[in-house]
Amino acid sequence: MKQLSLCSSILKFTEIKEFTDSLQVDENDLIITCRYIYEPYFGSFDLPAQIIYQEEFGSGEPSEPMIAGMLSSLRSDYKRVIGIGGGTIMDIAKLFCLNNITPLEDLFTGKTTAEKKCPLVLVPTTCGTGSEVTNVTIVNFPALNSKLRLAADAMYADEAVFIPRLLEQIPYQIFATSSIDALIHAIESSLSPLATPYSELFGHEAMRMIVGAYQKMRKNGKDLLPNLLEQFLIASNYAGIAFGKAGCGAVHAMSYPLSGKYHVAHGEANYALLTAVLKKYSQKTCSEKYDVVVTILKDLLHCDAEYVFDELDRLISFILEKKPLHAYGTAPDDLPAFTDNVLKYQQVIMSHNPAVLEREDIMDIYQSCL
Repeated sequence: MKQLSLCSSILKFTEIKEFTDSLQVDENDLIITCRYIYEPYFGSFDLPAQIIYQEEFGSGEPSEPMIAGMLSSLRSDYKRVIGIGGGTIMDIAKLFCLNNITPLEDLFTGKTTAEKKCPLVLVPTTCGTGSEVTNVTIVNFPALNSKLRLAADAMYADEAVFIPRLLEQIPYQIFATSSIDALIHAIESSLSPLATPYSELFGHEAMRMIVGAYQKMRKNGKDLLPNLLEQFLIASNYAGIAFGKAGCGAVHAMSYPLSGKYHVAHGEANYALLTAVLKKYSQKTCSEKYDVVVTILKDLLHCDAEYVFDELDRLISFILEKKPLHAYGTAPDDLPAFTDNVLKYQQVIMSHNPAVLEREDIMDIYQSCL
């Protein structure tokens, strides 16, 4: 089995101009970004590239209508894609580096194959998705009431670029949801049967870095965050490398129907389900990877194994309040449809669990979070 692939060159720049000079941005480039990110940091350079601002086509996470609108707005062809932003921007940019992405649903359901059209450069401005080093993109399809996941090697970035100062103005809510997502990437990828000793190095260290940084914030206050942003950025990247190899599991799979129907931020939806999924695993016969993750977490949280998930909840809830599913609008009648959606569309992700979850297990998890 392949142990690990690092398909993207990882670059770091201190100043924006270092980055733009290095890339030699020209009129053949397509930049996908958000205006509130681009204009303060890049606007003064008057780059000649074609620019698409995501917020002109919708808010929130990637959706099929949003991407269709962006495609229709293109003024000319392009020879390179540069994505500057958070997970939404990077997931969209990955699609624009492909040939033939319409109809989009065909690409995500396997009717057409992802083929690389041009080079891709990704510049993260949040500290959560790790998307700059993965071959995964996730898009909401309103007609299906769910998100779908596409993984294809053609979507690996040629260059992943870190410019830590781009995180200076990150809104706290985005920091919270994205960094929690990174922690869940680290946990779920470390539980996956596809994890290797090499991917586990990155996943385990990401857990240590993120939990350690959260503990510093709980002890010293949230005002400490600016001093920790680069640590979160690196930890997010480590987690991305880990789940790029090993994938994520039931937490992500079960969050997609919730996000798809009630438009809950990705990291927040994952957090709503995290410890309920982990507690369900504790009732099952799991691979030894589960015991390793529990041991790492109990050592970090300074508690016995039986209390580890409650302590994890207490720590994360300092960063972001945990809400029950009904707070987002979920009703008991939604749960069978959510469960059916997971079983129909998310079987690849569910195969990454450390134990088999049956239909009744999935329903139990949802009900315990309602």
